[in-house]
Amino acid sequence: MQSVPVLDKFIRMNTPVYLDHAATTPVRDEVMAAMAPFFCSRFGNPSSVHRWGREARVSLDEARERLATCLGAHSDEVCFTSGGTEADNFAVLGVARTLRASGRTVAVTTPIEHKAILAAVHQVAHEGGIERIVRVSCDGVVNADDYARSLDAQVAVVSVMWVNNETGVIQDIPALAMQAKSVGAVFHTDAVQAFGKVSVDARRTPFDMLSISGHKLGAPKGIGALFIRRDTPLEPLFHGGTQDRGRRPGTENVAFAVGLATAAELILAEQVHEHARLSALQGTLESLLRERIPDAVIHSARAARAPHITNVSIPGTDSESMLMALDLRGIACSAGSACQSGSVSASHVLSAMGVSPALTNAALRLSLGCLSNEASVTRVVDVLATLAAKARGTHVQALT
Repeated sequence: MQSVPVLDKFIRMNTPVYLDHAATTPVRDEVMAAMAPFFCSRFGNPSSVHRWGREARVSLDEARERLATCLGAHSDEVCFTSGGTEADNFAVLGVARTLRASGRTVAVTTPIEHKAILAAVHQVAHEGGIERIVRVSCDGVVNADDYARSLDAQVAVVSVMWVNNETGVIQDIPALAMQAKSVGAVFHTDAVQAFGKVSVDARRTPFDMLSISGHKLGAPKGIGALFIRRDTPLEPLFHGGTQDRGRRPGTENVAFAVGLATAAELILAEQVHEHARLSALQGTLESLLRERIPDAVIHSARAARAPHITNVSIPGTDSESMLMALDLRGIACSAGSACQSGSVSASHVLSAMGVSPALTNAALRLSLGCLSNEASVTRVVDVLATLAAKARGTHVQALT
């Protein structure tokens, strides 16, 4: 008969572990319950004038108001989108196209942004504008001098991510926004990884636009929002309807809007407690990594970071092989952003930070969330240590 400790170890070593919350999160039960009526009895089109339509309109307006409250905004400053990518494109291209005729032709960003921002800024240049890419430090923090030099009267829009989706680094958005606005530029921040992790309040921070995505918060994939401060010049991406004050035509997704508002309220109600819990787990994770794999490199360790993302490189390994080996053992993480379907490619974020190709190609992003606990963190480090030793042809003593 097996002893209890041996059995406990067997169970622990065979329990699936999900450490990819920065890629997506499970839809919460409360969110599912809030959305359910809008797939059945409350299915009306909010643009219709009959009873079913009016009922849907009331629910949509209430969802917008609830989300606005979560952001510290007015309800007319919230535009629902299909997710963070659409919101990012809307922000950058919408402003750049609007201000082009006034002589403001420059879009400013950093090399460590989500591909949605980088591609949108490239599109500004493709349409005849100018892109300026601000350097970052080896820890992934925006270079203050380079940022200041990038700002002048030609700048239409500036976009800087609040919490980096690969390293977790927190940028000083209040200061960056104030600098951009001092030259008359419109400031946007991608807060997809920030909302619910750091304090986000439009009443206290002078950003003009801000993007969030539902599936990072426990809402479904396919819903997000763009905060647009009143009087921000913004041309719509799409045409063909008057919905959302003409900013985003098309029949509104009432069910998902309700789901996003519900998820936002829940994550803010839990933010203080969850921040403390994830901070403790992140501390345990990184302490164990340093103990079990002494030469492991935790990127941006000296910078201010959100508590749910750890980016680590294990010398002598490569990301793709490690991800496959981890998956075979029931462990999910990533090599960086999940913005490219099915791809495992070198991180443009780490490359921009000056990380060597060998370490960039060995990087793993371990992201904590609602499914994380101390047992899962311990197991992941144990497996990583074993895999690293195997890759190097050495031996490692497993945790008991």
